[in-house]
Amino acid sequence: MNASPHVSPPTPAANGARDDADALHSLILASLDDDQAVETVSIPLAGKSSIADYMVVASGRSTRQVASMAQKLAEKIKAEFGRNPRIEGLPTADWVLIDAGDVIVHLFRPEVRSFYNLERMWAFGDGPSGTA
Repeated sequence: MNASPHVSPPTPAANGARDDADALHSLILASLDDDQAVETVSIPLAGKSSIADYMVVASGRSTRQVASMAQKLAEKIKAEFGRNPRIEGLPTADWVLIDAGDVIVHLFRPEVRSFYNLERMWAFGDGPSGTA
């Protein structure tokens, strides 16, 4: 027996899961763009966190727009992927969290977004150099 560690190549199932995460991520970004989300930021989490492959943060100009974006996004995810994403914060729509499994989406009103500043918390120093 050989005691040296052996790393096998990714299985087709693992590649399929990654493709699904990328397709879900693309659908989310396209939906937010269609709904005129403001300052959409995507943070890759693969290899940094086990909670998801991507975190997407975006703003709406009002609670009505935030709620509408969240509802449309949930409908599209269900139609395309057969998943029912978990949604938190919809009644007040100041900060809505959508857990779609491989992608976590945070939708904010601008004032609430600047207060919590999630992008900075999750950026892991990947931002442009020279920023504080």
